[in-house]
Amino acid sequence: MLVGLLAVGVVVASRFLPEEPAPTTPTTAAPRTGPIGLVPVDAPESGSTHCAALVAALPSSLASGSATLAKLPVAEPAPVGAVAWGDRVGDPVILRCGLGKPPELTATAALREVSGVKWLPVDGSDSQTWFVVDRPVFVALTLPKGVGTGPLQTVSEIVGKSLPAQKVQP
Repeated sequence: MLVGLLAVGVVVASRFLPEEPAPTTPTTAAPRTGPIGLVPVDAPESGSTHCAALVAALPSSLASGSATLAKLPVAEPAPVGAVAWGDRVGDPVILRCGLGKPPELTATAALREVSGVKWLPVDGSDSQTWFVVDRPVFVALTLPKGVGTGPLQTVSEIVGKSLPAQKVQP
């Protein structure tokens, strides 16, 4: 009889008590080895003199909070006008120069100005891409969540010195 009551108690409790998820073990990404692969994107102006000047002026590292993100080798065939920085495990910061006009750039788009450069921020699921929209070429800077504003500030200063400003053309 006691066994029967215990069995009923277990069944009733299992129906009304919330299931606890199984404990999870945090996973860590394997360290990155070798060059980083970048998927090709349409970048009709990537071979322009403007992009060449910008890429040549970019630093070998970017500050991100207390971390330093080193320039990463890009796997061949490396897209012209593309540069990546990162550490051994996190998603990289990626710059691409010479892209086509972003479809999000409209007359009512909310632009941000950083160090005299106008940017169009576009949110992604695990990153944010900032497009330079007031220079002779469009530049995209993709920042993984949690990277901070250091890379954006540094790249803004370099864009401001390397590329002439022009009116935004939505």
